[in-house]
Amino acid sequence: MQGIESIGPVQGGAFPRKVVPTFNQGASGASFKDMLSGFMNDVNQLQNKASESVQRLAAGEITDVNQVMTASEEAKVAFNLMMEMRNKVMEAYQEVMRIRL
Repeated sequence: MQGIESIGPVQGGAFPRKVVPTFNQGASGASFKDMLSGFMNDVNQLQNKASESVQRLAAGEITDVNQVMTASEEAKVAFNLMMEMRNKVMEAYQEVMRIRL
């Protein structure tokens, strides 16, 4: 009887660079603004890749629907994550504005 093998780490995810949030602008770390800007650029690239895949499928250049669906779902998940981050930042801002001095 064979045992079930564990799933290894996922290689080549949607966000290839490792972003470690640091909130100081020292020589070694990126600012929060740079981190968000980089994330938004990544989401934009995923959206463009998904759009291009759909266009190539419609033109008959791609026959693998799975490839198109994967690109679309990656873009969707990244966009939803970005919107949740935006919502949390807005909630935090509103909470700070409610603080009375």
